[in-house]
Amino acid sequence: MQTWPGSTYPLGATFDGNGTNFALFSEGAERVELCLFSERGKETRVELIDVDAYVWHAYLPQIGPGQRYGYRVHGPNDAENGQRFNPSKLLLDPYAKAVAGQVDWGQPVFGYNFGDPDSVNEEDSAKHQMMGVVINPFFDWAGDRQPKTPYASSFIYEGHVKGLTKLHPGIPDEIRGTYSGIGHPAMIDHLKKLGVTAIELMPVHQFVNDSTLQDKGLSNYWGYNTIAFFAPQNTYASTGHLGNQVQEFKAMVRSLHAAGIEVILDVVYNHTAEGNHLGPTLSMRGIDNAAYYRLEDDDKRYYTDYTGTGNSLNVGNPHTLQLIMDSLRYWVLEMHVDGFR
Repeated sequence: MQTWPGSTYPLGATFDGNGTNFALFSEGAERVELCLFSERGKETRVELIDVDAYVWHAYLPQIGPGQRYGYRVHGPNDAENGQRFNPSKLLLDPYAKAVAGQVDWGQPVFGYNFGDPDSVNEEDSAKHQMMGVVINPFFDWAGDRQPKTPYASSFIYEGHVKGLTKLHPGIPDEIRGTYSGIGHPAMIDHLKKLGVTAIELMPVHQFVNDSTLQDKGLSNYWGYNTIAFFAPQNTYASTGHLGNQVQEFKAMVRSLHAAGIEVILDVVYNHTAEGNHLGPTLSMRGIDNAAYYRLEDDDKRYYTDYTGTGNSLNVGNPHTLQLIMDSLRYWVLEMHVDGFR
């Protein structure tokens, strides 16, 4: 596969019309493999040999929108010193703009063997893991402008993407509970009749359905368990998971703005869905655990848990802080949202 030297910025997978630049931060990694998956699931690995300022990068001229990908990151599996590298685990890009699939809970997505937290599990997780998707960043915003309603005149309506439209009789069945449902004229008319000037959406960052809930036949309805801070939740899309969710979200924002309604997002940046030391290895844990998470000073096997969520993002690390700031900028500049809660 043809591979050229890439760029360290922007991080993530960036399609420019001719090919895609891949860039991944990892200070502790010794090797990084980009893993590309065909429609049938065949995996092709491309080693990223260029690294500058802890960013591993490559440009692949033949790769475009819809391509599913992940990473395998090699390095020390030394939990006592804060690192949990394990190349048998396919890792989701923290900067993925779209995510395909869901986590298939089971031993393969965990970096240790059940019953022995200090062991290393070497089962391949690729068939059980969600993947990043290269997106088409181009979209016709049709002159979209932010309504910029004065705060004193704002009427903010909090809603859940699925719950807000799932039973609305004026919305076609096939788009109820989706971004398209919220952007539908029937929903917009309802909001306008109420005098709403801004809709505040409960979490739409890609989140994970907890295994404890699934074991009980339940699901994570509210979404406060983020795994990808740049990607709109794929189960809220009516058009598919291979980047279509991004276009659908943008179309929703465009329709709401055209009606004078602002879009505010309820966001969660204090933790991720990887949980504590007994959690799965899905993304940041296997990319650079010591950089992304706060660890206990006296025993770095354990995570500092300020909010009862299992882990806490290490915003004292400039790269983790950059992740959060880049995410906020992305949702404003590329997705045209108006604010955050």
